[in-house]
Amino acid sequence: MSEGREMSFFDRPILLVEDSPVELDLALQAFQQHHVSNPVVVCRDGEEALEYMASHTAPDDPGLPLLVLLDIGLPKLNGHGVLREFHKDPVWQQIPVVVLTTSREKRDVAAAYQMGANSYIVKPADFDAFGQVINTIKNYWLLVNESPF
Repeated sequence: MSEGREMSFFDRPILLVEDSPVELDLALQAFQQHHVSNPVVVCRDGEEALEYMASHTAPDDPGLPLLVLLDIGLPKLNGHGVLREFHKDPVWQQIPVVVLTTSREKRDVAAAYQMGANSYIVKPADFDAFGQVINTIKNYWLLVNESPF
């Protein structure tokens, strides 16, 4: 970012926490197809997501994400553990977290909301349907929703 230029909404990254290479590739393709221009930062497990959080703690940090897309079934630390830690931090608890996962288990849904998730979406297997989910996320969370930062 050049000196003197205020950071714009489109400069803020989306944090995508996803361990599956196939689902990661689908998400990145869908972002491109639906013209999501924000940079995407990828963490492949829960511990990596917490390391990212620990290195971006100030509201004016350009690496602080506008939105987190979080899988539940992560290695090292699952998505519920990541949510728990995000919501202990006063800055990170203001960032919307959309759980984007394959689990339809009622206990996973309930736990995600209890730990502070803002939305819970089950990933469709079909690429076109997945693309529509990404487009819906873009339209609401990136274009309509008002960010605290």
